[in-house]
Amino acid sequence: MNDTELLDVLCARRGIVCAVGAGGKKTTLYRLLRAHPGRAAFTSTVFTYTFPEDLAAHPIVDAPERIVARVLAAGGAHRKLAFASPSDKPGRLVGLTPAQVTECHARGGFDVTLVKADGARMRVIKAPDAHEPNLVPDAATVLALVSARAIGLPLSARCAHRPERVAAVTGARAGEPLTPRHIAALIASPDGLLRGVGDARVVPVINMADSESERAAALEAARIALDSSDRYDRVVVAAMHADDPIVAVLERRRA
Repeated sequence: MNDTELLDVLCARRGIVCAVGAGGKKTTLYRLLRAHPGRAAFTSTVFTYTFPEDLAAHPIVDAPERIVARVLAAGGAHRKLAFASPSDKPGRLVGLTPAQVTECHARGGFDVTLVKADGARMRVIKAPDAHEPNLVPDAATVLALVSARAIGLPLSARCAHRPERVAAVTGARAGEPLTPRHIAALIASPDGLLRGVGDARVVPVINMADSESERAAALEAARIALDSSDRYDRVVVAAMHADDPIVAVLERRRA
């Protein structure tokens, strides 16, 4: 599968696409940005990291009160943009408000705006707190990510962001190895990766399925997740750093 087809698998050709959860949000969004043949943008509603030099998008970093105007002014000269506001922390950037993202998308004439809408502190699994994620209300698609590498690891702060929330949502106890069933519960729960998604199309992504054992465990989790909720019609197993990023697409059988 090529990267252009990836846009269709993840429902990321048009509209505002938000990524939540843990396990490769930026990698996924950057890959979609590079693959998109039209006008595309990357931004964030939470803290993010300095844009990589190979992103192939024009970077704009400016104060919150000027960022929208800068984006709109640059839109005519650049097909792809990445934009955020500066942070006082080295290597980090501050996200826009959801309203600013909506304005930039609508007035900037983008085909798609890709939004990092959740933070996970580089962990491989997370469940949201009450104030998370910071979704754009009119998002067309929400990509709900979790890493296959979490499966088999004992639940702790070493692998999980907000491990107490992961425990509450999945039923896993602190120190207990996470199973495919725990991952599926996180994906399917309204208090897990479905929190706040509204009417957006949801595409769960079990990423980082790089080894045979990770792929087998991820496929098991995907099958359980697909049977656990009718809020989504497919679960994608992926390895976003691979040349071919899609391991499998499990879709619900239609009557």
